Amino acid sequence: MARRIALNPANLPYNREFLDWLLQEKKSGRPLWLCTGAPRLLADAVADHLAIFDGVLATSATENFTGETKARGLVAQFGDHGFDYCGNEEKDLAVWRVSHGGVVVNGGKGLESRAAAVTQVLAVFARLNTGSLHAVVRSMRLLQWAKNIMVFVPLVAAHRIMDPLALKSAVMAFFAFGFCASSVYLLNDMLDLEADRQHPVKSKRPFAAGELPLTAGLALIPVLLLVSFLFALRLPTGFLLALAGYYLLTTIYSFVLKRIPIVDTLCLACLYTIRIVAGAVATAVPLSFWLLLFSVFFFLSLAFVKRCAELDMILRNRKEQAPGRDYLAEDLPLLKMFGIAAGYLSVLVLALYINSPAVVALYRCPEAIWFLCLLVLYWINRLWLKTHRGKMHDDPVVFALKDKVSFIVGLLSLLTLLAAV
Repeated sequence: MARRIALNPANLPYNREFLDWLLQEKKSGRPLWLCTGAPRLLADAVADHLAIFDGVLATSATENFTGETKARGLVAQFGDHGFDYCGNEEKDLAVWRVSHGGVVVNGGKGLESRAAAVTQVLAVFARLNTGSLHAVVRSMRLLQWAKNIMVFVPLVAAHRIMDPLALKSAVMAFFAFGFCASSVYLLNDMLDLEADRQHPVKSKRPFAAGELPLTAGLALIPVLLLVSFLFALRLPTGFLLALAGYYLLTTIYSFVLKRIPIVDTLCLACLYTIRIVAGAVATAVPLSFWLLLFSVFFFLSLAFVKRCAELDMILRNRKEQAPGRDYLAEDLPLLKMFGIAAGYLSVLVLALYINSPAVVALYRCPEAIWFLCLLVLYWINRLWLKTHRGKMHDDPVVFALKDKVSFIVGLLSLLTLLAAV
């Protein structure tokens, strides 16, 4: 595994207070050795980056350098009680027993007291804020749950939003998609650690910033999936199939598709559209051809906004390629053309819908929907203008939720639909 990992030690979340202390010890003339249970290849990479260690002792192909093995190795290298040791877990108690003194790093009060029972504790560096409830909630990206409002769209389009049974089903579908999506976000963040740590914004995500251990993610993923499944069980079988399709597609996207240019944006547009399909199945509303066509083009435009915003940030940081993606900075003008064209096509679909037979049955004044076309056209143009100026969030949905103008456009769109009804 170590041979297959391309670790960039410059992007790891270090304990800065502890590193500063080590630097002071180094300046005072003390030799420092990096002694770790991590494989030698990874340990050497960190040691080369920090450039403060006189030597490295690490796990080899034949020996796991932890616990009693590490204790024997350090005694052989430096003599019994001939070294001070900095540790952070229960296994380090075996090393502290044969050390001159100990330093507890990120260990917690319990480990501090046990270390004090076997050695002289020279310094303590408090545990980083890892695994907190706040970090768990942030990793779930609850703000992204706004995308799941798409499950209500078929209900609104069919004018059945006041149907209590259908509305209840849509709410359950909303939460089913929310918990399912959060489990995928966790998986995606764990897979994208290296790329996220190179990103100026994504580097603040809990896993990339070291606020949440990977073990927490491995435990949370099945729990969130189970909760999602429990919500889905109360809905039609077709919804469960749609949810399973969403999970399968987004998982394949996390592992493979997001690295294939153009395919990744088509996949993102499909993931949005699946929510609409699932909403129609959950509420037993016939699926509209016009709604599907509009959503594919509209969300394809948003997917290209996302990629263009990322590439624009890459250009501003004077890099040539987006980390974890196969797009080059020089692709930016072409991607903008793709995205703008898709946005305009969504408006064209909406305009053609006004003259379709379905409109006569649903709206008393379908001519009012022409104003909706203008609103959508304005919003798409404004979105791309912001993107072109480098003022777009790396997720257009988050941008829309925090943008006052987008809120006003949404409110006017709702009023326009009410007027048409």
